[in-house]
Amino acid sequence: QVQLVESGGGLVQAGGSLRLSCAASGRTFSSYAMAWFRQAPGKEREFVATISWNGGSTYYLDSVKGRFTISRDNAKNTVYLQMNSLKPEDTAVYYCAAQRGVRVSTTLPNGMEYWGKGTLVTVSS
Repeated sequence: QVQLVESGGGLVQAGGSLRLSCAASGRTFSSYAMAWFRQAPGKEREFVATISWNGGSTYYLDSVKGRFTISRDNAKNTVYLQMNSLKPEDTAVYYCAAQRGVRVSTTLPNGMEYWGKGTLVTVSS
């Protein structure tokens, strides 16, 4: 069992930055590939970014490439999402997710094994 707790969300103006954190407890953190998803009001949950078990491989949603950076610190059992140049369309609840293995096998939400409860990011124009 893995417990995930997100933090770092809030209200920011367009063009601003936020760093989300996801603290994991339970089983060995480095045994899991990690990902961030988001869900805007009235929309389906979508993949944002993923990172392999050792941080050596990352992959992003096209619309966040060059603006968002996913990273992890296995010694601290934490994964991060640095979000720069935020846009109003980035407004959503952001969720941390985990899948056992070297890297995620799919970017679909139903492929993830564990989820946090989410943190709200609101970007004002």
